[in-house]
Amino acid sequence: MSVSAPTITIVTDKTKVSSVNAKERPFPLEWTRNIGIAAHIDAGKTTTTERILFYSGAVHKIGEVHEGTAVTDWMEQERERGITITAAAISCAWNASTGPWTGINQRINIIDTPGHVDFTAEVERSLRVLDGAVAVFCAVAGVQPQSETVWRQANKYGVPRIAFVNKMDRTGADFFRAVSEMREKLKANAHPIFLPIGKEENFTGLIDLVNKVAYIFGTEEDALGLKPVTSEIPADYVDQANEYREKLIEAICDFDDVIAEKFLTGEEIGVEELQIGVRKATVSMKFVGAIPGSAFKNKGVQRLLDCVVNYLPGPLDVPAMKGQDSDGNEVEAVVNDAGKLAGLAFKLWSDPFVGKLVFFRVYTGKLPKGMPMYNPRTRRTERVSRLVLMRAMDRDEIDTAYSGDICALVGVKDVITGDTLCDEDFDIRLEPPSFPEPVIAMSIEPNTKADQEKMGIALQRLVAEDPTLRVSTDPDSGQTILAGMGELHLDIIRDRMKREFKVEATAGKPQIAYRETILIAADGEGKFIRQSGGKGQYGHAIIKIEPNVKGKGVEVTNMTVGGSIPKEFIKPTTEGILEACNNGVVAGYPVVDVKISIVDGSFHDVDSSELAFKMAGIFAFKDAMKTAQPILLEPIMTVEITTPEEYQGDLMGDINRRRGQIQGIENKNGAGIVTSHVPLEMLFGYVTDIRSLSKGRASASISPSHFEQVPNSLLPKIIESSTKAPART
Repeated sequence: MSVSAPTITIVTDKTKVSSVNAKERPFPLEWTRNIGIAAHIDAGKTTTTERILFYSGAVHKIGEVHEGTAVTDWMEQERERGITITAAAISCAWNASTGPWTGINQRINIIDTPGHVDFTAEVERSLRVLDGAVAVFCAVAGVQPQSETVWRQANKYGVPRIAFVNKMDRTGADFFRAVSEMREKLKANAHPIFLPIGKEENFTGLIDLVNKVAYIFGTEEDALGLKPVTSEIPADYVDQANEYREKLIEAICDFDDVIAEKFLTGEEIGVEELQIGVRKATVSMKFVGAIPGSAFKNKGVQRLLDCVVNYLPGPLDVPAMKGQDSDGNEVEAVVNDAGKLAGLAFKLWSDPFVGKLVFFRVYTGKLPKGMPMYNPRTRRTERVSRLVLMRAMDRDEIDTAYSGDICALVGVKDVITGDTLCDEDFDIRLEPPSFPEPVIAMSIEPNTKADQEKMGIALQRLVAEDPTLRVSTDPDSGQTILAGMGELHLDIIRDRMKREFKVEATAGKPQIAYRETILIAADGEGKFIRQSGGKGQYGHAIIKIEPNVKGKGVEVTNMTVGGSIPKEFIKPTTEGILEACNNGVVAGYPVVDVKISIVDGSFHDVDSSELAFKMAGIFAFKDAMKTAQPILLEPIMTVEITTPEEYQGDLMGDINRRRGQIQGIENKNGAGIVTSHVPLEMLFGYVTDIRSLSKGRASASISPSHFEQVPNSLLPKIIESSTKAPART
C-alpha cells in the first residue's frame, strides 16, 4: 500500500550515530537540517527567518523588515526598499519541544531567499543545494504567482517541503482556503498538521494534530511568544481536531504500512509512530504538511521549528547527489565524512573585507582549511585559506567543514557559480543549477574616463556573482549592454555599481530581449572559397534546419556520411553555426529552438581549414534561415492584479490597451484578482500606472511566462529600433 516510502532512522543518542560521521564534528548528520525559506514577495519570509533566529537564540533582539533591522536583509538597498535581494545564509540551533529528538540541540542551516521574480536566480541556486524547504504562504492572498514559480523550482531539484501559512492575524485570513489552493494550483498533497484557534484578530493559538494538544499565545506577560501555554484542545475545537487528525492519518497510510494496518483495524496510533509517518511522507515529496501562524505577531514559529527538525530531511535522508565523470558516466557523491571530498560552489559574493566569498555545499568528505581542491572545469587546484560559517554578513571562523555543511570559502580564485570542487582523484562533476535567460537589457555608459576602468572591474565582479546578469558590447554602437531579469534587477545593479564600486554611469532606455525562431524546415548551403596566391581557403557545408521543441534551445547534429566533411572540420562548422545563431536574419536577435543537421559538404586536400569551415557554417545557417519562415519572438509576462472591485473594469481596459490577454478573474475577500498575459514591451512603468488608475489601492505581481510571435504590424518598428540600440543578449 505504501508509495515508495523512504527508510527513516531516528537517532537520539550521539554515541549511536552513523559511522559516516567524523567523531570530531559538532553536530551529527542525523541532527543537521539544511533548509530554505521561499515564497512570493511579501508573504513574510524574512520576518519568519528573523523570528527563527530570535527563538533559537542566534540573535537577542528581533529584527524587523519595515525598520530596516532584519539580520538577513543586510544590504543597504534591502534595508531601504524593504525587500530581499540576495539569498542570505545563517546557522542556528534548535531543541524541539516535541518529537523523538526532544531535548537534543540540532543544527539548522537556513537560506532566506528573495521573493521578487527579478532575483529568481537566488532561489534557483539555493534550492539546488538544500535538503528541505519551508514554503511560506500568505493566509489572505493564498497561492500567488511567484509561489507557483518557487514550487516548480523545488520540484525540479527534488526538495521536500512543509508549508507555513503566515499572516493568520490579518483581516481576510483563511488557513483552510490556503491549503485548498495549494491542492488546486500547486497539485500538492497538502494536509494540515496544525489547526488554527481563531483567525484574524482572534487568532490565539494552534492545535497540534499529531500530539493532540493546544498551544495558546498572547498572554500579557509573554508578548514575545517565548512560552506559549500548552493546554488541552478547547472543547469547541475537539470535533474539528478529531476530523482533521483522522484525515491526516488516512493520508499517511499511503507511506507507512504499520500505520495503515492499525488504521484499518481501528487500533490506536501512537504519537511517535505518527510523527515518523509524517516524516516519511514529507521526505518522499508526495506529502506537504501545513502549519498556520503569524510571524510578525510571534505566533507559531516555535512549532514551525519543531516541524523542521521532526519532518524535514537531514543530509542522510535524501538521495545521494549525482554527477558525471570525465567520460559522461553517472557518479554519486555519497554522504560520508571519511569519503573523498566533493562539493558545489553555488554562489559568489564580493565581500569588502575579505574579497571573494564562495558559498559552498559539502556533499561528501571533509574540508579542512588549507586543503588543496581540484576544479574539473579549469583542471586546476584551488587552496582555501579560510573557512567561515555565515551569519548573514557576520562570519564565524571554522577549521573544518564536514559532509552536509554549507559554508563560505575564502582564498579560492578561479571559481564560478556551479563549479564542482573535489579531491583530485575523485572524477566527478556535480550538476550545476540552471538559470533563466534575461528578458530585458539597457545600455550603460561611464560618465568619465576614470569611471570607464572602474566600471569594467565592477561589471566583472557583478557578473561573476549573478548568473542572470549578462554584459556584452554592441558591435554597431560600441555601447556596453547590460541584460537581466527585469527593471528592478538592472536598477539594483546600477545602484550597487555606484555604492560599492564608486562608478558614476548613465543608463539608456531599457530594451527588450527579443528572440528569433523558424516555422518550417529548410536547407542551406555555405561556401567559403578564397584564392590569393599560395594556399587558399576552402570550406563547404550543407545543412538542414527545422523547428525544435519549445524551450529546447539550439541543437546541432552531425549527419554527414562517407567523410564528405572530415571529422576535424565538424567542430569548426558547428562553432560557425552556433555563432551565427547569436544574430538572426529578422532583426539580429539570438535564434532559439531550432534543430540543425550538418548533412553534406565537400573539402579540399590543401586549402581546407578550420576557419574556412567555420565561415561555411555561418553562411549555410544564414542561407537556411532565409527560407525557413523566420519570425521574431517577444517575452510575455504573467500579470496578476489585486484590486478593489470598483477599479477592476478600468484596469482590465488598461490591460487590453497594452496588447494583453485576460486569462482569468476571481474574487477573494471583496478584492478582484485579474490574471493576464502582457508583452514585456508594454509593461515599463506599469506598477506606477496602476497605482494612478486605482488611487494607490491596487497592486500587481509580474513574472516571466513565455515567448510569443510579434504581430506583423509591429515588426517594422522593432527592426528599425534594433538597428539603433539593439539589445542582443
